[in-house]
Amino acid sequence: MLFGLGRLFYVILLLINAVAVLSEERFLSRIGLGKSSTDASNVFGQQESSTKSKVVQLIGAVQTLLRIPLIGINVLVIIYELLLG
Repeated sequence: MLFGLGRLFYVILLLINAVAVLSEERFLSRIGLGKSSTDASNVFGQQESSTKSKVVQLIGAVQTLLRIPLIGINVLVIIYELLLG
């Protein structure tokens, strides 16, 4: 099988790593996805339910919630690749 579960796991892990290391000041604010650009769109304390605000919330959640587990998962994958390569 050319594309198995192992490769799917690697692709998902790499995509989550890519989202986790995005810098708001250097990258996200330049393309209009910074948190400061969505804070101005609040209406009476309610978040606007646009796709842009949901993407910003998803990036923030990944960066906040998955920081520690990603370190452990990446270490396990590196050890697995070194031993069983």
